Amino acid sequence: MTVNPRFQRLALLSGLDAIEALRRARVIVVGTGGVGSWCAEALARSALGNIDLVDSDTVCVTNINRQVQASSETVGRYKTEALQKRLLEINPQCVVRSFARVFSRESSGEFGLSEADYVIDAIDSLTHKLDLIELVSDAGPVLFSSMGMAQKLDPTKLKTADIWETRGCPLARLVRQGLRKRGFTGHFTAVYSDERLPLRKEISAACGSGQCLCPARQSCAAGPVEWCSSKKVINGSAVTVTATAGFILASLVLRSVCARFGSGEAP
Repeated sequence: MTVNPRFQRLALLSGLDAIEALRRARVIVVGTGGVGSWCAEALARSALGNIDLVDSDTVCVTNINRQVQASSETVGRYKTEALQKRLLEINPQCVVRSFARVFSRESSGEFGLSEADYVIDAIDSLTHKLDLIELVSDAGPVLFSSMGMAQKLDPTKLKTADIWETRGCPLARLVRQGLRKRGFTGHFTAVYSDERLPLRKEISAACGSGQCLCPARQSCAAGPVEWCSSKKVINGSAVTVTATAGFILASLVLRSVCARFGSGEAP
């Protein structure tokens, strides 16, 4: 068996069987922002053969500080489409599918959850996050989930744990509460941090462009709107934290595959 030179250095760690398993694997990344985009890139650079990207948002100028596909060239484009292009430039043999859609219970049938090997949860919306967790648990893929990565500066404080063992993360607390209310008793690995820095209210969180359009690429009835200004709370975020969380999620996938087909221990 030969290995694509792009992945030769990884093969020296994982072995050829794991590289072949990665090539055959399918991962769905739900949410392609500061966490999900870096996770997807790490997977594409690690011989993943099938990556599905799910996110309805378009790139805003304020995304440039932390999202891998965000640049001056991609502002206004769907995040999934911009990221798809980048991943194919990295790994042309990868089958990358872009779904510029909101993940919800109603839309979940479009994504073939039961056909995936792994699902990465990088969703911000609590309701949709809970829906994804429940649906993936029913469908069968391995789920790795990111908790809140805003208001943090120290990537060394990131940890992994079973969701029921997470502590100190406000979003993880809400996820646990929401799952209990739904009667969910399953288990999955979460990436989280107990760091919580104060919000600097003296700094405007609006982007100031006045040109952020609706996800459908059509301006609202009142004309182009600044999406940032419509949110009640916008938290600060740093690429050093969000990207690290994305890399940890990708690492969980890689280590899981290597534990089954090559060298390494299961996460």
